[in-house]
Amino acid sequence: MPGLYPLKFKPIFKPYIWGGSRLQTSLGKKIPGYPTAESWEISGVKGNISVVAEGFLKGNSLQELVEVYMGDLVGDKIYERFGIEFPLLIKFIDANQDLSIQVHPDDETARIRHKAFGKTEMWYVLEADEGSALYSGFRRKVSRDEYLHHLENGTLSEILNREEVHPGDVFFIPAGRIHGIGKGILLTEIQQTSDITYRVYDWGRVDKEGLPRPLHTDLALDVINFGDTGPFKTVYSPRLNRPVKLVQCPYFTTQRLDADQTVTRDYFALDSFVIYICTSGSFTIHYGEEKPVTLVRGETILIPAEIKQVTLVPEGQGTLLEVFVP
Repeated sequence: MPGLYPLKFKPIFKPYIWGGSRLQTSLGKKIPGYPTAESWEISGVKGNISVVAEGFLKGNSLQELVEVYMGDLVGDKIYERFGIEFPLLIKFIDANQDLSIQVHPDDETARIRHKAFGKTEMWYVLEADEGSALYSGFRRKVSRDEYLHHLENGTLSEILNREEVHPGDVFFIPAGRIHGIGKGILLTEIQQTSDITYRVYDWGRVDKEGLPRPLHTDLALDVINFGDTGPFKTVYSPRLNRPVKLVQCPYFTTQRLDADQTVTRDYFALDSFVIYICTSGSFTIHYGEEKPVTLVRGETILIPAEIKQVTLVPEGQGTLLEVFVP
C-alpha cells in the first residue's frame, strides 16, 4: 500500500442566510453563490464527510481513509478512542450579518440527547471590519430568571460580554458558554466533530420564506453556564519561527506559527495527525523524499500521523495555525 501524504480536501460550502462573499474575495475559494457563510475544510460530521481533493486518494472520503489507514492516519490513541469518527471539524466562517446568539452542549448532554459529541470550539479572527464585535459569555454572573427576562424582552445583548475584534484575536468557547459572531468578521473555527447548536436569540430575523428560524430555548437552559464571566479573549505574543500556544484543551491544541525562514517541525513524540491552516502568505511543505506540497492563505491540509517530520518553507513571511489532538 502506498504511503500517506499531506491531504487536502474539497471544501463543503454552507449557504446560510447570514453569509457573504469573503470566502471567495479574501480566501480565494470558488463559492457556489451568494450568500455563502461557511467552508467546512475538514469534516467527519455525518452527512458532511470531507472528500480528498488530489493525489492517488482523490475521491476517497475521510471516513474511508480512517477505516483503511487507522492509526497511521490519525494516531493510534486517537483511533482507539474515536474509531472511524474523525474528532475535529475545521471551518472558515464569513459573517456578513450577525449570527444568532447560541450555546453548545457538553459531551455528556450531547450523548444523552443526541447520541453525539459535544461542541467545544475556538475562533481565530482573520479579518474584521472597523468596530465589528462578537459576544462571548456574560458581563457578570446572572441568574436563570434574569436571563429569561432579557431573552423574552429582546434585551439579551445587554447582559452579554461584547468584544470588539481585530485580526489575530483568539477566543476559546467551551461547551456551555453563550456566544455569537457579529457581522463583518471572517474567522477560522476549530471544534469538536459536532453540528449541535442551540439557538437562543436570532435578532428577529426571518428566513427566505419570511419565517423566524427555530429557537431552542428549553434545551439551552440546562446547558448555559450562567456564571461564565471569563476570561474570554486569549492573550498571546506571536514569535517568529517558533510556535506559540493559543489553546490547549482535552479536545485539541492549537498553536500559531509565524515564519520568515525555514522551520522544521518534529512529531516523533506526538501520536496524532496535525492540521495546518494557512492564515497568511504561503508555504512549501517538504516531507521525506516525496514531492513537496504548497499551502496558501485560505487552505487547510492534514498531515497524517505516520509523517513524523515536515519542513516548512515560507515565501517571504507567512502564518500557520497548527492543530493536533493532545
